Amino acid sequence: MSEICKNWTQWLKQNRFAGQTPEMIEQTTRWLEAVRDVILVYAEIMEHETVIDIGCGTGLLAFKALELQDCKGKVIFSDKFQDCLDDCQKILDEMEIKEGYEMLQSPIEHIALPESSVHKALMRSVLVHVVNKQPAINEIYRILKPGGKLCAFEPVIRSNTRYWQILHPAFIDRFDDFKKAENEIMENPLDSLCNFDENTLKMNLEIAGFSIPDVKLQEVKSSYVVQPNMVKEWFVNPPSPNQPSTKERFLKYFDEPTVNKFMQDVSNYLTGRKIDLKTNAVFINATK
Repeated sequence: MSEICKNWTQWLKQNRFAGQTPEMIEQTTRWLEAVRDVILVYAEIMEHETVIDIGCGTGLLAFKALELQDCKGKVIFSDKFQDCLDDCQKILDEMEIKEGYEMLQSPIEHIALPESSVHKALMRSVLVHVVNKQPAINEIYRILKPGGKLCAFEPVIRSNTRYWQILHPAFIDRFDDFKKAENEIMENPLDSLCNFDENTLKMNLEIAGFSIPDVKLQEVKSSYVVQPNMVKEWFVNPPSPNQPSTKERFLKYFDEPTVNKFMQDVSNYLTGRKIDLKTNAVFINATK
């Protein structure tokens, strides 16, 4: 497993921006804020409600929910990893906010809250890191009050643009072998990153008991010129602290010299070229 990223706080603040130019980082930050705002519009948070941000990370959703409530309700910062909660607590202390929130170290599969105790559950890019998504969604349903809502965002990685789609076989050694390996990686049912789509998520929500869950697919297209060293960052940075990097995934199929040669071929071909990418995601708005 990659040693580049030690914990979730580091990944959220640094690794997820690896290989991006300052302009791309600014664009990503604006996109994250836009995602947050859509989730909060769906949630329709009221002043005195109990709201939980599941997998809060560095608090993108929770801090805004706290602001909307003006500390008159309760926002639960919930995360499996203590480093994330510590980072959020540090910000709250710096802002001298003493009330209206609670810290909860708890995994999504076993949220340490009573049944029917929460009005709104917020979530961004959490299920993508959970292999078995049904028990996690069942748990969210359990803690919600009747009429409570789950409002979330999840990337649908397995339908994103793949490397082989932006490469030319004539410039890539063993192109067909790497294409086959990449397709297998992106369709692995045991890989939390790509073992789901909008249809399976809707089915999970219905099985849990949510009433007519709204799962909206969003396709985002982007174009940019590949910069020097950008490709290397794509391959060696992990998608999360507990996930293998793209290079490590390919090493399950090929020896290291072969993977290194592929990385160099990809870099040689793409550097300086304008590429067009497609990324898919879903917004979830579901009521208990």
